[in-house]
Amino acid sequence: MANILIVDDEKSINNLIANNLKLVGHTCVQIYDGSAALEAAAKQVFDLALLDIMLPKLTGFEVMERLTPTPVIFLTALDSLNDRIKGFDLGADDYIIKPFETLELLARVNAVLRRTKKNAETFEANGTTVSFRARTVCRDGESVDITPKEFDLLEALIMNRNIALSREKLLELAWGYDYFGETRTVDNHIQKLRVKLHWENIIKTVYKLGYRLEL
Repeated sequence: MANILIVDDEKSINNLIANNLKLVGHTCVQIYDGSAALEAAAKQVFDLALLDIMLPKLTGFEVMERLTPTPVIFLTALDSLNDRIKGFDLGADDYIIKPFETLELLARVNAVLRRTKKNAETFEANGTTVSFRARTVCRDGESVDITPKEFDLLEALIMNRNIALSREKLLELAWGYDYFGETRTVDNHIQKLRVKLHWENIIKTVYKLGYRLEL
């Protein structure tokens, strides 16, 4: 997965972001001011930087000007049109306004990593290999017959692994915002994935909520 720089002087938010990114497999370096962010970027290569704007020593905008070619998502409470335009003019890949939903942040991180080709193209667990680009699944070297919607659901579980997802959220992620079917559809597809992949002990049921891919 990706090596991500998190720059936010609010330690609680910084820790929240880092904890959730680590849950899904990323590595993180946590920084709390703009000057230290540039020092960290000079010492190692990052696949992505999550950058607050209102930072001590140097603002996020000032850091951004010197941080190229690292992809950047601004993560800030500044919600004015001028600030957003300035962020994109500086070359930001995305601009997220606080407060934010964790799953939205993870989705946007994945989107930027896909665009910059820094995201993993395959995923492996318990003898199963998932290829995101080819949209194929193999179990112990043998191809698994999987439907397009089963793959969408599997990808949603993998990208948000170790995070409990409600049935409604899984419907939204795999079927889309405009899907009006019953949540029972999720249960049926989950059961099929468990059997096909032999993941009965990996796809966990979260009582009265939904499911979690636990690794």
